[in-house]
Amino acid sequence: MNPIVDFFESEDGLTVVEYVIGAALLAVILSVVFVSVRQGLTDTLENTLDYVKIE
Repeated sequence: MNPIVDFFESEDGLTVVEYVIGAALLAVILSVVFVSVRQGLTDTLENTLDYVKIE
């Protein structure tokens, strides 16, 4: 049989595609979370560094 048809009919090909889609979705979700909390984290870290700073 044709190797291309075998690839599309096999379950392994679908599993790989599912893992790629899942990894891409996870990367997008993590990017959105970090962008949305970036300012709060920056402010907190600046406040902490100002508190710890000894002059």
